[in-house]
Amino acid sequence: MGSSSSKQLPAPAANNNNEKRVFAADLVADMASLRVAEPLSADGSLTKSTLSSWESEVTSDPKTVLARTILQHSDISTTLTSRTARTADVHIFNHVVDFKTGPVTNQKSSGRCWLFATTNVLRYPIMKALKLDNFQLSQSYLFFWDKLNKANYYLELSIEHADLPIDDRLINHLSGDLVSDGGQWDMAVNLVERYGVVPQAIFPESTHSSLSGPLNALVKTKLREHALILRRLASSLRASFVPEEVVISTLRSKKEGLVKEIYAILTATLGVPPPADEKFTWEYIDTDGKFGKWEGTPLEFTKAFASKPYPISDSFSLINDPRNPYSKLYTVDKLGNIWGARPVLYVNTEIENMKAVVVKMIKAGHPVFFGCDVGKFSDRLAGIMDTALFQYEIAFDITLGLTKAERLQVNESAMTHAMVISGVHVDDNGKPLRYKVENSWGDASGDKGYFVMTDAWFEQFVYQIVAPKAYVPKALVEVYDAGEAVVLPAWDPMGALA
Repeated sequence: MGSSSSKQLPAPAANNNNEKRVFAADLVADMASLRVAEPLSADGSLTKSTLSSWESEVTSDPKTVLARTILQHSDISTTLTSRTARTADVHIFNHVVDFKTGPVTNQKSSGRCWLFATTNVLRYPIMKALKLDNFQLSQSYLFFWDKLNKANYYLELSIEHADLPIDDRLINHLSGDLVSDGGQWDMAVNLVERYGVVPQAIFPESTHSSLSGPLNALVKTKLREHALILRRLASSLRASFVPEEVVISTLRSKKEGLVKEIYAILTATLGVPPPADEKFTWEYIDTDGKFGKWEGTPLEFTKAFASKPYPISDSFSLINDPRNPYSKLYTVDKLGNIWGARPVLYVNTEIENMKAVVVKMIKAGHPVFFGCDVGKFSDRLAGIMDTALFQYEIAFDITLGLTKAERLQVNESAMTHAMVISGVHVDDNGKPLRYKVENSWGDASGDKGYFVMTDAWFEQFVYQIVAPKAYVPKALVEVYDAGEAVVLPAWDPMGALA
């Protein structure tokens, strides 16, 4: 209440009461006309009579009888694959990037797709500049530094939230998949800017970079133990009324000793990577058969070869999240890998804007990092991603009616995989029909490692693309540069790590 005088409310119109009575009468009439459906089971259980009624109804449908005959003896996705879709989804594209890289990479039994997608994009200018036909950047190098920094990030969060109950939703979420192999574009940017990149020959694969499960299990076990150690120490220090700055300093000192244990595990299983500021020597043979040699640090290598035509920090993520308003900047709470570094940021926009950016980049010869839900309506062996690929609705007499927004809302879909778009096929009006996708599952999948993605699949299951600012509409760049991000909760599906 302020200091000004209160104003008298205007007198209600004379017919207000009459309108209310008419509305009430209409409501009663509408309710009376409703037919109340009687359930087969009054208490909600599945009774024998309920099942008998269903069976009688279902077996009267010849299509259901046929489905039972066939599908009990075969995989539904194989049996119900649409021949029409497989025939239409050809690996032919009228626009592809002007340089073909190789080999097709293979992340094997690991969740490092985002690092493979990142390095597959970054190797394009390197291979063109040095005239190479077979080259990979070390995914394991970035994997090592990501794993170590995620361990530190988790323990920093454990210090920051040591006062929350152990069963708090945030604490529970953070201690889940706390050092996942997965990641996001901005996390890759953090790694490349801090540590640079190196050729795979300088830091090759190890057993546990290609088979990360056993390593992850051990590291998670230790980190959860470490988090409890820090929580107990924080509680003890604060109970003794130690000044807060001393509490934080003591906890961080203890944390460094704990992260050292993780470092020892990682170096034993992945190897000791070259420091970002120490020189290495790399030798190679180009497509002309000429010998070449390069000397420098990982950061110098990145600056010399992997920062053209745009530095990695110039690119940012566009997402299509129909749950939330477009032309807004979003971030996810507590999501990151390097403590204090660039946050994960997304500009939400309409799907047509994302398609237009992809086409523009491909025509300019620039491959596109993207994140999607790869397991939906896809055939790994054939290398096809098509919403019309499986005829589930016909076979089971159902409708799969969830919208893209609804899939996100009910945890039906999220970003699960990152790949690279390297080509597009457009019609005479410039509308994209299908996309050429470079995967990281080896050359036994798809067309020698390449997939075809239909435009309809792009609309429904692609959530993110990454583009340099030069290819993005000015209005969306301004949204990103403004830096005013809406913070989504830590468990939001946009926080899924590809």
